[in-house]
Amino acid sequence: MLQSSTIQLLRFHFSFFLLPVYLFAVSQVPVINTTHAVLIFFILHFLVYPSSNGYNSYMDHDETPIGGIERPKQPTRQLFYVSIVMDVTAIILSLFISYWFTICIIAYIAASRAYSYRGIRLKKHPIAGYAIVIIFQGAVTYFMVYHGSSIDKTLTIPPANMVAASLLIGGFYPLTQIYQHEADKKDGVITISALLGYRGTFIFVALVYTLAMSVLAMSYFAHNEQKKFFLLATVMLPILVYFFRWAGLVWKDVGNANFTNTMRMNMLASVCTNLAFLTLLIWRGFE
Repeated sequence: MLQSSTIQLLRFHFSFFLLPVYLFAVSQVPVINTTHAVLIFFILHFLVYPSSNGYNSYMDHDETPIGGIERPKQPTRQLFYVSIVMDVTAIILSLFISYWFTICIIAYIAASRAYSYRGIRLKKHPIAGYAIVIIFQGAVTYFMVYHGSSIDKTLTIPPANMVAASLLIGGFYPLTQIYQHEADKKDGVITISALLGYRGTFIFVALVYTLAMSVLAMSYFAHNEQKKFFLLATVMLPILVYFFRWAGLVWKDVGNANFTNTMRMNMLASVCTNLAFLTLLIWRGFE
């Protein structure tokens, strides 16, 4: 029987924050293999992502708020074993998609472990940690979802969209770390947000997000899909409104860079981005 701490620390709800890349990729696939698209959704959001969360919590033994949990419980050995079972299950199910998809899943799991494992601990290095997150949660995830969801299992993936996926992740990820500077420092971890500082984090995020939207604009305009880009930008507009409002508060008092405001930012960004790409996916049905 699963312990309450294990269920909490798998953080299934956190998969919602990573859903935009999946929706983005599926919305761009010319001909979708629906069965495989659904299976990929399950593999990523109910196995790989939660397992990664659980393993990270097992390594960290967090006592302060972490993504979506204000009062994390202490992990037990059960969490470690459950994460292993989930990973193995994900790899086995991936074989039903394709060998390339399976390779990507194995690489994602390995990168996730290298990020958290005390013996390697990429997360304690601000640049390397940031790079590994945005590459695998962005470009690699886009690649495997696009490839796996396509009817012909194409390996010809739009490079601009892979870059945009990484930049979208890169434009939000530092904000998820902004309230953890002191807790991370005690654990010997220097995140990209801690390296940049409170104000620097907001400036950096604004630049990366602008670059992400610029790449998306070029991609949609290149395919004569201007209307889709404008819809995307409009639905995501509330993100910018909250972002600049929050930045103004932090500029006056860094105490506003707290867990509550971070979770509000994460939730708003996830809802708007998911809604934007889901709308584009539905749009396909009317073309």
